[in-house]
Amino acid sequence: MIQVSSEGSFSKTLAWLHKLQEGDIFRDLERYGRMGVDALASATPRESGLTAESWTYHVQRGRGRTSISWNNTNKHDGAVIAILLQYGHGTGTGGYVVGQDYINPAIRPIFDQIEIDVWKKVTDG
Repeated sequence: MIQVSSEGSFSKTLAWLHKLQEGDIFRDLERYGRMGVDALASATPRESGLTAESWTYHVQRGRGRTSISWNNTNKHDGAVIAILLQYGHGTGTGGYVVGQDYINPAIRPIFDQIEIDVWKKVTDG
């Protein structure tokens, strides 16, 4: 037989669990969204500056799921220019423009900060 006993109060634990249930851990996603937009805009190769100025973010909360996404709204003939810059593209005259990986290095520090902050919230209670 296993027996467990406890003394004291679980009030701090229950308060921490309530914060998690209410989504308190995700409160800073708007701040991270803006940080990501700033980082992406700074890193975007500039010719006209329009692509750099066209970064947006969206925080979506659903049942049991929260996400943040970054998007670029600058398009030409339906193609997202930020993606063409990232991965490269063919030209209308048969040439090819090599892509430049600027998105991943720009957004990685934001992901790292989210990981640090969330871990701190989870472990500090």
